[in-house]
Amino acid sequence: MMVDAGTKYFANVEIENGGRFKIELYPDKAPITVNSFVFLSCKGFFDGVTFHRVLEGFMAQGGDPTGTGMGGPGYQFINEYSDLSFDKAGVVAMANSGPDTNGSQFFITFGPADFLNGGYTIFGQVIEGMD
Repeated sequence: MMVDAGTKYFANVEIENGGRFKIELYPDKAPITVNSFVFLSCKGFFDGVTFHRVLEGFMAQGGDPTGTGMGGPGYQFINEYSDLSFDKAGVVAMANSGPDTNGSQFFITFGPADFLNGGYTIFGQVIEGMD
């Protein structure tokens, strides 16, 4: 499967309490990351997965099927850097344990976090449901 950089992709996320939010994905800025995210989503990888790490005022992290912060898809891929930055709430980026260790875990910021710039692949933006 390969995403088309010229196509718009969205992820509709439903959370346990009945809430929903929508992410616009950026295949033109992070094609490997978006491809992996869409592939895993289509395979049901994220179904029932929780946000296992929530830091009030900073971010929520999910994408780990074990819920421990240690799980992933069984593969890793490189960081993808672009002109995007952590300048607002709702930025969606890959969590990692160092450069080029992206898997399935991702996080969503609750506000600007400029200190994260250059360390994480930004691949989307929450466009609905951040409240």
